[in-house]
Amino acid sequence: MVPQSAQIRLPARFHGQPHLRHVRNLTPEAYGRVDGILLAGRSQSGDGRGVADRYHAPRMPAPATLSRLLPDRVASIADRRRIAVIPVRGVIGGAVRTQEMQKLLRRAADSERIRSVLLDIDSPGGSAVASEQLYVSVRHLAERKPVVAWFRGTGASGAYFLACGATTILSFPAAVVGSIGVINARPILVDALRRIGAQMLITKTGPYKDLGAPWREPTEGDRAKEQELVDAIFRRFTAAVGGARHLDGDRLARVTTGEVWLGEEAVGLGLVDGTADEDQALAEAQRLGGLPEPRTQRMERRRPMLQRLGVPGAGMGPPGPRWIVELEGWLSAQQPRL
Repeated sequence: MVPQSAQIRLPARFHGQPHLRHVRNLTPEAYGRVDGILLAGRSQSGDGRGVADRYHAPRMPAPATLSRLLPDRVASIADRRRIAVIPVRGVIGGAVRTQEMQKLLRRAADSERIRSVLLDIDSPGGSAVASEQLYVSVRHLAERKPVVAWFRGTGASGAYFLACGATTILSFPAAVVGSIGVINARPILVDALRRIGAQMLITKTGPYKDLGAPWREPTEGDRAKEQELVDAIFRRFTAAVGGARHLDGDRLARVTTGEVWLGEEAVGLGLVDGTADEDQALAEAQRLGGLPEPRTQRMERRRPMLQRLGVPGAGMGPPGPRWIVELEGWLSAQQPRL
């Protein structure tokens, strides 16, 4: 057993860790009792062999060795540090709901347990405004702890925009990456309205108040204004890409044509830092977070029961004002998309 006068010393790497208070508070007597129980059979068996010897079990470590190993094992169990895994799946502004995603990112930033974050991305992009909002949220998170953005299947357009806020960008070798650009598409329903005999009475205060309206043909001024809006959003997008990836001039122009590439090609273009499968991406998040093991905590919004059961349309709510607003937004095309 450990002598009464012995001092139990934790390895230096465990100093200052509050979750090991109970280990540091163990007295030499307590360690001695543990050692004594484990070694009790050796000197008391009738044939002179201990219990472990008679059953050909591995010998228990000596008391001093056990005293060194026990804190390590307790520390491993008590360690609550985690890698947050946040899925980003679907259209941004649609399946990827902006406010809910921002809440998850804030939770990861504020949690003391979370030491690094892995964004598991499979998205074709979506709303220009929502994509930039998430880019800003990811960038703020990366200022507080490491963030790895990993493209599982698709990391295109707005999804690539938000990934530019991360510490590191990785991609599955066959994932689709890029599509850096802006598009604004809207229907023109003049002929359809004429065929059904419908007319629109418009009262407005300025020449551009009904810009993008589907009930009239666009004027040259309309087209110029819409192009101006798209170009302004594109400049914001490319500025984020250039700053995050350290690209400028011809190198930036090369990757902002709207093209897509496979992940392995995107490495050479400077769009991603490397290719990785899921385990490798997790290992990178573990390394950046300084964690001994890749223990994770999945963070995602709780889906409605019917949606979890795969019922089509579940989670969207009944037809009503929300659907009307979305339809109106699509018809008027006031929101360019990435």
